[in-house]
Amino acid sequence: MGRRRGIMSDHLKEELAKELGFYDIVQKEGWGGIRARDAGNMVKRAIELAEEQLANRDQQS
Repeated sequence: MGRRRGIMSDHLKEELAKELGFYDIVQKEGWGGIRARDAGNMVKRAIELAEEQLANRDQQS
């Protein structure tokens, strides 16, 4: 079975990791080095950003 293609771009993941304060771990150990809590917080923040974008789009329509 092949690897699933990620939904979040590498750039977005890096920006979120910087914002949440664990990008240094990603640089040293790769994405496998982050804690499950950090990964969860990253997903939560990505969802928040997506919801904000949808709300802004709806307001402009």
